[in-house]
Formats: sequence, structure tokens, C-alpha cells
Amino acid sequence: MCTLCDQGKPQDHSRKPQSSQLGRRDFLKASTATAAAAAGASLFAANRARAHDGDDGPRDSGKHDRRYVIRNGHVMSMDPKVGNIVRGDVLVEGKKIVAVGRNLRAGGADEIDAEGRIVMPGFVDTHHHQFETAIRSFLADGLLFNDGAPHGAINYFQYILGTFAPVYRPWDVYISELFGSLSQLDAGVTTSHDISQIHYTKQHSEAAIKGSADSGRRIVFGFFEGARADLQGSPPGAWYPQGATFLKEKYFSSSDQLMTMSMGGEIYLQPAPAVYTEAWNIGRKLHIPVVAHIVGSFGMQPEFDAIASGQRAVRFGSDNLFIHMTGMSDVGWQAVKNAGAGVSLAVPIEMNMRHGTPPILKTLAFGVQPSLSVDVEVTLSADMFTQMRSTMTLHRMFMNARALGETYAAGFPDQELLTSRDVLRMATLEGARDLKLDHKTGSLKPGKEADIIILDAEAINVHPLNHVPGAVVSLMERSNVETVIVAGKVRKWKGQLQDVNLGKLRHELENSRDFLFDAANVPYDLFRPN
Repeated sequence: MCTLCDQGKPQDHSRKPQSSQLGRRDFLKASTATAAAAAGASLFAANRARAHDGDDGPRDSGKHDRRYVIRNGHVMSMDPKVGNIVRGDVLVEGKKIVAVGRNLRAGGADEIDAEGRIVMPGFVDTHHHQFETAIRSFLADGLLFNDGAPHGAINYFQYILGTFAPVYRPWDVYISELFGSLSQLDAGVTTSHDISQIHYTKQHSEAAIKGSADSGRRIVFGFFEGARADLQGSPPGAWYPQGATFLKEKYFSSSDQLMTMSMGGEIYLQPAPAVYTEAWNIGRKLHIPVVAHIVGSFGMQPEFDAIASGQRAVRFGSDNLFIHMTGMSDVGWQAVKNAGAGVSLAVPIEMNMRHGTPPILKTLAFGVQPSLSVDVEVTLSADMFTQMRSTMTLHRMFMNARALGETYAAGFPDQELLTSRDVLRMATLEGARDLKLDHKTGSLKPGKEADIIILDAEAINVHPLNHVPGAVVSLMERSNVETVIVAGKVRKWKGQLQDVNLGKLRHELENSRDFLFDAANVPYDLFRPN
């Protein structure tokens, strides 16, 4: 049941996905964004968008008594027992997968013709700062922090967290969360971990939840601090970390819903270790994952090693997810391995913003299978095709350099080259595992929820199809994502997002962007110098 139903406030679940489990009207009344919220009613189309050929797709998809079958696709299940099937079928009933195989009997169910298509699990992104959508590409040439050189003048901590974030209104949070989430849905990312360091007030947090929920996809809501450039924790009056208990009880008390919750526990927040110890303890009391960015170039290794070696009041556990893990010692890596903690790599961002060399060699050497994540759209694209290609290419560069005897690679471990199938697993099943959702998603297996993408393998950039995982990783991009299904519900059909008024959304996002630049007193210049 949904959270509000559990609270004795029955909701109409027959409504379209934009009328999310949180209740639009109740949320907007509670938010300080009420004045701007009237525009929200028109952010979604009154009728379903039409597919290119006039076919509307399966009727009432996602409802508990509705069945449809995806026919004749090249099924890449990402489950070793189910395997891969040429010209296979996937039968969906309600929100779950009923069967995967060939020539499935569907009893008159609606059919989706997947001839010439690849059918696979939706992508899982384990780390995304969705609140930054309105300021996309602002930091295209910037670094994580100011290193004192001219190229460090425009940097993430000073501008994104220290200048823009503090002026966000709840409405700005809402529209960025919604637009960013829909954009990823369009790219086949059916599950994301939203790490929005924008939790200054209860209203900011509820706006983040509402924006994600209204997109109709699977989200892990990360409750992190209200960002400050000086890293002194949240500003006075902010409700992190204590507000986690309220949010968990109000919005995430049910396990049978699209949204779940994680607890932010950054080890760099001052005073350390007091701030992160409290956050970790709250997260564990609430039985939710505890998550932290771990970045060597920001001087975090000593504190991480102190936790790893038992010098702090908290310990690593299987409930931890550590992001980046650049520059960490073998002591820290071994402790992560021993605890069964997860590791999320954002390879393109780590290379671009000076987080440090992505630790793909370390994570594989210690037997920790990483998940992949997009991090920040202020700098790079939030699609998983970019993440997979970058990860595979980086690892193969390291191993090729070792094989060729290049001097800088002399100390590299001897590892098997990553394959396209390896990085596809990182972008699906490993992501689901790190978010504690692998019982629901990450592979196409009977009993799991139907988070499915259908990729066009007849498109001009892919055809003819000769190697399914290779085609996805080495050739495909957003335009190949033809159909997207979340918990049985068709959210993108033959290239078009469903039930979304993109024109209105663009207008609202531009208005938010204009406000943010003005309030932050940052000159708006489309061609500003590097």
C-alpha cells in the first residue's frame, strides 16, 4: 500500500502517474511554494501523447489486472538463470514480470511488437544530484574545488553548493527534480538515487520528494545536508539530519511503493566525526542505506581510514554506499570489501572534475563489483550510455598500457579486460544491489517488477545487429531508447514520453533558471569565457 493509504488517507490510484502517491493537492498546500504551484496542474498533458504510428500501446498498463506481452525481441535478462533469448517474449501482469521465454501463451493479452529491438532491464543510476537540472552545463569547464589556479576559479563547491544552492526556493527544487527525472526516464534510466544536497527546510525536502514522485519512476530519495561552500554542515535552522525520521515515517513507511529513502552521511562535514556519526546512527535506526561521497583529492583518506581501522564510533556495514572512492588506501578498500559495502563510480565526472583517477582497478582488485552513476549535469550528461562506455574504455586503456609495457602502467594489476556485458551488469543489476532494490529490479526475472526498456536496434546508428551487449554499449545512445516501462506502466512509448507537457515544463524550468541566476547574483552569459 502507499504511504498515505497506510496513514488512513485513501488515495485514488487509478489516476495517471503524475498524480503520485504523495497527493499533489496536499503537498502543495503544505509547501511554501504554494504561490507558484498553481502552474503545476498543467505540467502534464490531459491525454496520452500519441505514438508516431497512431498505436497507443497496451491499455491500462501497470494496473493489477492488466496483462501484455512483449514479443520477438532480443531479450537480455541480466539474470544468469533466465539467460539471453533471441526472439524472446516477456509477459507482464500488473506491475510484475510473469514469464520470460519463447512463444509465451498470453491469453489474449495486448502485445508489443519488439521485432528488431533489444529488450532489457531499465538502467539504474546510483548517484545523481537532480536539484541542479536548472543550471545544467554551467560548470562545463569547472573543477570540484578551487586549486588556486585560474582554471579553478569557477568550481563546484563555491558556485553550485555555495552560491546557487542556498537561493533555491522549494518550487525551484520541485521543477528541477521533475524535469531531471523525466529526462533520465527518456534515456532509459528507470531507477535513480537522488542525492540532492538542498535540504534546508522541510519544504525543500518535500519539494524534492514531490518532484521525483511526479515523474512516475523508481527513485531512492537521499536525505543529505543543506549545502554550504565552507562544509560546516547545514546552516543554522536547517533540519538535517534530525528530519530524516519525520520523512521516513511520513513518506517512506511502506516498502510497496516506487520511492524509498537513503541517509546522507558525509565524513567531510564539520565538525567531524560528530556530524556524520549522528547521521549514520539515524540512518541505521531507520534501517535505510547510509551514503557518503569519498574523494581523495579533497583530503578524506585519513578520516576514512580511521573509520576502517576502528578508531571511530561507527563502522562500515553492508548498508553503506560509498561514492567515488578515489585515492583511498588499501586499508580502506579492504574494510569496504569485508563489510560488504557498495561502491558507486561516476567515471566521466571523476576524470573531468579532478576527483582523482576513477578507481576501477582497485574496486575490481578487491572483488567489489561497482555500480555506475552520473553525478552532476552541471558538467556532464546524465545518460548511462556515457557511463558504460567511459568505464569500459578507461579500464581497457589501463590494461592495454600494461600489456604494451608503457612505463606508467608498470604497477597495474593484471586483470581481464572489461567487456560490454560487464558494464551492462554494473549499469543494471549491480546498481539495484547497491540501492537494496535487487529484489524488485535490475534484471528481467519472473516475480520482479517490470522495469523494462526496449531499444531500437534497427536505427541507422546500430543496424545491422550482430552482438547485443556490444551494440548497446558501443553504439547506442538516448535516441535508441524507444519504449520505457516502470513497474509495468508504459512511461515512454515509441520515442515519446507519456502524459507530459514538455512545453510547459521547459517554460517553468527556464523561469526557475532565470530566478536562480538573479538571486545568486551570477551574470547570465551563454558564451562566458572558460
